[in-house]
Amino acid sequence: MKKRKTLIMGAAGRDFHNFNVIFKDNEGYEVVAFTATQIPNIADRKYPSDLAGKLYPDGISIYDEKELTGLIKKHGVDDVVFSYSDVPHEYVMHKASEVQAAGASFVIMGAEQTMLKSKVPIIAICAVRTGCGKSAATRRVCRILKEAGMRVVAIRHPMPYGDLSKQKVQRFETYEDLALHDCTIEEMEEYEPHIEQGIIVYAGVDYEAILREAEEEADVIVWDGGNNDLPFYKPDLHITLVDPHRPGDELTYFPGETNLMLAHIAIISKEEFADAENIVKVKENIKSRNPNASIIDATLKISVENPDKIEGRRVLAVEDGPTVTHGGMAYGAGTLAARKYGASIIVDPKPYAVGSIKETFNKYPDIDNLLPAMGYSREQIIELEETINQTACDTVITGTPIDLAKIISINKPIVRANYELQEISKPDLRELITYHIKLN
Repeated sequence: MKKRKTLIMGAAGRDFHNFNVIFKDNEGYEVVAFTATQIPNIADRKYPSDLAGKLYPDGISIYDEKELTGLIKKHGVDDVVFSYSDVPHEYVMHKASEVQAAGASFVIMGAEQTMLKSKVPIIAICAVRTGCGKSAATRRVCRILKEAGMRVVAIRHPMPYGDLSKQKVQRFETYEDLALHDCTIEEMEEYEPHIEQGIIVYAGVDYEAILREAEEEADVIVWDGGNNDLPFYKPDLHITLVDPHRPGDELTYFPGETNLMLAHIAIISKEEFADAENIVKVKENIKSRNPNASIIDATLKISVENPDKIEGRRVLAVEDGPTVTHGGMAYGAGTLAARKYGASIIVDPKPYAVGSIKETFNKYPDIDNLLPAMGYSREQIIELEETINQTACDTVITGTPIDLAKIISINKPIVRANYELQEISKPDLRELITYHIKLN
């Protein structure tokens, strides 16, 4: 039987999972290439042979997505599998048109086809867009489970930006583990908050192997989703975050709309900063797509330990990178803290940006007076440090989930903006989790 030549479009995450679950060791297909986008420095490498399996002794090459049409024609590709997230529906169909015009079929894998089954309960925290408040919701869920006496393990959506073979299965329990695995800022932003709460977190490339290890030390596993991607595991409880600051996006972004339609619980976060009419619109959209979902109204409580370093000062707001780049958010916790605690001005860092940080502003021209905490490589972390230190400000407010001062040397006072999810409606998360998952 002739093998179907397949190309997988991705961003170093969902693409590798789809390959591992559907195509690895599958004699019916020949995966000729991956393409990569969204994340810097993830193209021009290989998915290694030790992960790719017996059918690919030389591994599988990863190319920049800009080469998509040429690769389809060069390899006579039959199927192109779209495997990344947080893009408008229209964007997906433009890619489908490009693929069809090049002579191949455009494929999106079904959610159920790529979800692995667990022997312990799975609670999935997902979203309709990047930047909805997943990390705060995940921390809240983990606290509820720990307080109920459960052994909790978090499994984070993949961010394998380094040596893929070494990142097959990663386990993080201490701060030393972050250094051991040479984590980027983007990885630390997701893992460090779990470590601070005493939660073990797994991540990596092979999510079957990760699941089997995590099951051995967990009563319940919390899937900590990335972007607005679907869970890699079949959830017993599916929680989806919705953002009233971007009303309508819950219906127009892929695969966020699917997450909304699959949700048992929809959380509308950040309501304290949102217009009332937008909250109403989001609720109507939730009910139109998923009338059976329980809806929770929630806020993100912003706090700082030393507000005197903000009041009347010129401040630089450093925000979570993905939230304000491809997530499209106009601000984050740092900006909100600056406004709440009376900064005299939020300084524009663009004139002080260097290297890849300057390139990030060029790529995302809608970013306002804030600095995305980009740190996908050691070189970029150094450029982030240089940009911060050159910026003419009195105080740096960090709205990222990590302590940036542990990573880079900043020559100005630093204020960390903390944010926690708080439900403001009933039933709340504790009651709904207890309803869906048997707690001890």
